[in-house]
Amino acid sequence: MSRRRRYEPKTKKNSTFGLNITSMTDMFTIMLVFLLQSYSTSEVQLNPEKDIRLPSSASMTNATESIKLSLSGNELKIDQTKIADVKNADFLPQDLEDKDSNFIKPLFQELDKIAKSETEKDKAHVKEGRILLQADKDLPYATLRKVMYTASMAGFPQLKLVTMVGE
Repeated sequence: MSRRRRYEPKTKKNSTFGLNITSMTDMFTIMLVFLLQSYSTSEVQLNPEKDIRLPSSASMTNATESIKLSLSGNELKIDQTKIADVKNADFLPQDLEDKDSNFIKPLFQELDKIAKSETEKDKAHVKEGRILLQADKDLPYATLRKVMYTASMAGFPQLKLVTMVGE
């Protein structure tokens, strides 16, 4: 008979260590919800201007790459560049054409400059004339119409209004 001993790992009999996974599960769930909410499938990032209150809509269409215009009660911008001032929900008289009160001269000049720019003119959204317009919901339609009219005159007829979903 052999006198081999069977190997038995040493265990501490007074050990109180235990793994509590409840808090780890809670933390994982919170991280998962945060990541799902912040995940965006849209190729375009839109950050609403702080002084613009967007209208609401039930539409769920994603934005496509376009030139971004923002129209608030104080100013008109292309991306972050100020183009014209707005006062009392209308453009200043010096920014409008004398013969055509719907024509905004600085907006036309900037859009025309973009359309003729060597770096921008080959991009698809410039060729197709696409614009995303963020406009304050309290502005009158006449002010929006001036922007749309001038953009179409500059060769940007595809204008989409940016809205908030479901408010």
